[in-house]
Amino acid sequence: MASLRDIRKRIRSVKNTRQITKAMKMVSAAKLRRAQDNVIAARPYAKTLDAVMSTLISKSEPGELSHPLLTRREVKKVELLVVTSDRGLAGGFNANINRRALKYIADQQKAGVEVFVTTVGRKGHDFLRGRGNTTIRKDNPGLLQKLSYAAAETLAKELSKRFLDGEVDSVFIMFNEFVSAIAQVPTQAQLLPFEAHAADTKGGQASVDYKYEPNPQAVLEQLVPQAVAVKIYRALLESYAAEHAARMTAMENATRNAGDMIGSLTLFYNRSRQAQITKELVEIVSGAEALKG
Repeated sequence: MASLRDIRKRIRSVKNTRQITKAMKMVSAAKLRRAQDNVIAARPYAKTLDAVMSTLISKSEPGELSHPLLTRREVKKVELLVVTSDRGLAGGFNANINRRALKYIADQQKAGVEVFVTTVGRKGHDFLRGRGNTTIRKDNPGLLQKLSYAAAETLAKELSKRFLDGEVDSVFIMFNEFVSAIAQVPTQAQLLPFEAHAADTKGGQASVDYKYEPNPQAVLEQLVPQAVAVKIYRALLESYAAEHAARMTAMENATRNAGDMIGSLTLFYNRSRQAQITKELVEIVSGAEALKG
């Protein structure tokens, strides 16, 4: 049975842990507010760019427009961009992506497709390294902590070059999409060959067309590389917000559990102390009675 001193040490230890988890929750909550604002600001531009691309491609005659990043070919080599965090203590944020990435890699390898992995975040790199026949081509640690469009554009140019050079036949990205402070959805999206989503038909938007200057082909050549970079940038923003949402929720749960544990330990301590006092009183009374006899 633990002594009273041991129980007091355990209570102090749990209280210190609760202070840490509470502070981490507050930090993540503050960062989440800024990250959520950035995600909300980026979504309309990304969706509008997708709509313009869809309209441009769908309203052109077959073979009229072309771009190397739209070229489809037989898939023998795939590049997978896995976005995780550099730190843990974020619930299932990293584990969900890592398990899904590992399953995707195994499925592709069974189908005879060679998979190269580019990681953003130390957790994804550490998990996938050495598991199965995973080939990690490049790691990008700390990218989410100093996130910028320029970094996403650099990553997009690098992956696009590998696609254009024929080193890979398709490129996918895997990340956590931010839904709310308590919900993050593991998502997989195709980057290359670039695919524009179908145009939105609500409110007759599908009939909207644009005037392209100097011509549709020139606009397409400018927009496709930019659209790939925007997709990556938006995925990084979504993942960054989802990370802090997951960490805030995890630390809130940890703080609450620490409080429950402190209450249980305090109750146990009081009962043990009461039992010890009662035992000492019984011994004193018994000794006094023995002396009388």
